[in-house]
Amino acid sequence: MKTERTIQQLIPAPLQSMGELRVRQPLPSSQLPYHDPFVLLHHSHSFLRDGENLNHAGVGPHPHRGFSPVTFVFKGGVRHRDSRGNDRSVYEGGTQWMNAGLGIMHSERPLSDELEIIQMWVNTPMAHKKDQPSYYPLLKEETPSFVSEDGLVTVNVISGELLGIKGPIPTFTPINSASLYLKAGGKIYLPLPTSHNAFLYLLDGKLRVGEQTEVKPRYMVVPENDGEGITIEALEDTRVLLMSGEPIGEKIIAQGPFVMNNEIEVMEAYRDFRIGKMGILIEE
Repeated sequence: MKTERTIQQLIPAPLQSMGELRVRQPLPSSQLPYHDPFVLLHHSHSFLRDGENLNHAGVGPHPHRGFSPVTFVFKGGVRHRDSRGNDRSVYEGGTQWMNAGLGIMHSERPLSDELEIIQMWVNTPMAHKKDQPSYYPLLKEETPSFVSEDGLVTVNVISGELLGIKGPIPTFTPINSASLYLKAGGKIYLPLPTSHNAFLYLLDGKLRVGEQTEVKPRYMVVPENDGEGITIEALEDTRVLLMSGEPIGEKIIAQGPFVMNNEIEVMEAYRDFRIGKMGILIEE
């Protein structure tokens, strides 16, 4: 018999200002400072202002080191450029997975008047924080999916393995990630490795998780590590991000655009950025 994980926390995602951008951030929060190996979740749904140039919208060149910034595109499109010469566009249903490694500069600009994304920061283990950076764009048509027999549930697997489907993107540690689209009445049991920390984030709609917990949109569901999986049922049409990962078990310092293991490494990251060691990105 499949054992259900119980719900540990339901965490709201209040709006926060990130410069000119407004994002919803359930992680980190006072309720959940870190969910190893998941450092940060930003849910952004933005519209181009009147007269605003797409080339100047979004996020301009900035550095990262020590983790993987991952962008899941739910509406619109994003153009990624970085100091390693990558220049790719990913549209709705696609994913950008970048391992920042020892340091990289990148920008993310919208390709449409409306853009909805989730950006995740996934920690990199100490042994790989100084690796060479890498970038993996995954288009919607390249993303394998599972569709339930009744057609009410679609699960797109991006990394790791879920429901017997393997995601194409490689990761340093076991990370399962999937976008789920459920029509009202759709129900599915999602197996989760017992050692993984996991979460669900609802972009919209409403779910019943387990037998009785109802979850509203823009909430993060954090289950206990006490079962083999979780059952979700859509009470309305719902879009969900599911992630689970093996905890790395190392202390982290997340400061600015860097995720390192101690304060000295953060200071070194700022120094290396200032003197140009993370490369240069000049947008035309």
